[in-house]
Amino acid sequence: MKKLVKFLSLPLKRKLLFIEAFLHLGRARILKSLPFKKVAKGLGEKAIETTTNTSDDRSKIKDVATAIHIMSKHTLWESACLVQAIAAMKMLERRGIESTIYLGTAKDKKQKMVAHAWLRSGPYYVTGAKGMNRFTVVGMFAKLLDKKGQT
Repeated sequence: MKKLVKFLSLPLKRKLLFIEAFLHLGRARILKSLPFKKVAKGLGEKAIETTTNTSDDRSKIKDVATAIHIMSKHTLWESACLVQAIAAMKMLERRGIESTIYLGTAKDKKQKMVAHAWLRSGPYYVTGAKGMNRFTVVGMFAKLLDKKGQT
């Protein structure tokens, strides 16, 4: 109940951002259940990266990162790294901001293969930054936008 009261006391702009994040996390979770080959088509250009130059959109990127991080803890479904990266990419695309999803693999302590996904926009890691350095990048998809913010 305290969380609901806290949410309702937020400014409208913040509430809408959190609702948007929640909806995109749900959409991304559905996409995760599909064969990756179908999902990959919507992730952007395969095997290339967006620029790492400093972005003028730092506050928007930070807002999206915060909303995804917070709302992923409150979904009724699993909202781990790939779900978060896809949802954040879609939110940034909606704001005309380019980003790159990275897919990586590594071996855990028991030598079992594990995977991780993270999203970068400009020089900022939006999702999945924690632990990403221990993963070898095996794929990347760049969401490139034209000057009007369209793919």
